Amino acid sequence: MSKTREYLKKARRQFKQALVKIRQNVPPGLRLILGILLMIGGFFAFLPVLGLWMLPLGFAVAALDVVPLWRWIRSRWF
Repeated sequence: MSKTREYLKKARRQFKQALVKIRQNVPPGLRLILGILLMIGGFFAFLPVLGLWMLPLGFAVAALDVVPLWRWIRSRWF
């Protein structure tokens, strides 16, 4: 298996784990706000800590509260 595939599998696994932890530990109304803040932070990708990785994570976190959107994401990514 190529290094790229291994990296993508690892990244996907970490992404799923992050969503599970967020779903368990963050109240529903706050998840939407957290997701929006992550997406806003993703637009500042030129800064060292913030980056483009925040856009898909923020989108997925915000989608945890919007059922049709969550179903669409789950069918595409998982």
